[in-house]
Amino acid sequence: MFTGIIEEIGRVKEVELYGLGARLVIQAQKVLEGTKVGDSIAVNGACLTVVELKRGAFVAEVMEETLRVTNLGRLKVGEGVNLERALRWGDRLGGHLVSGHVDGVGRILDRKSVGQAQEITVSLPEHLRRYVVPKGSIALDGTSLTVIERRDSTFKVGLIPHTLQATVLGFKGVGEEVNIEVDLIARYLEGLCGLEGLYGKTGQSNGAGLTWEFLAEHGFV
Repeated sequence: MFTGIIEEIGRVKEVELYGLGARLVIQAQKVLEGTKVGDSIAVNGACLTVVELKRGAFVAEVMEETLRVTNLGRLKVGEGVNLERALRWGDRLGGHLVSGHVDGVGRILDRKSVGQAQEITVSLPEHLRRYVVPKGSIALDGTSLTVIERRDSTFKVGLIPHTLQATVLGFKGVGEEVNIEVDLIARYLEGLCGLEGLYGKTGQSNGAGLTWEFLAEHGFV
């Protein structure tokens, strides 16, 4: 489990594709402190296991499914990646609970400066639309952010100056990909309440809507 507060930007040192998987060597500093083989580190929001430690770097293996649903399979040597060590019990939860299980990939469609901050608009895959709501939490490349606006096939988030400096989101341009992880709470609500029956897979309301009776019936009120 992670918080979505990026600890440092690492650099891809080596990419080795083998069979249906890949082996990544990531240069890092801060996240190596106290890290041992078997620990978890989120790389652009994807939870990976450290299989080897080198001087100033760690090695992680990426399975076929992770390559399929994330942008890790398209990383290039020298490219920056967001890094965060797994949350420890007792740590402050500065962002929101992030599992490290990426749900899909979006594409940056627009960047706009708002004072010293920026707003970016990202494409939203159809199967994730029902989980994204204004003022809800979302993780982009592992960075905890708040949704400013949600439209049918896009959403908008704001990046404060610190986020622009401390994460790869600060230098990704229009057209580049970002890993998306939706809020865990939305997924649990879907499982408990059967929200797919209310909104369907496209996130469009079928007219039923949530009611007090529905919430009471399912133990929420």
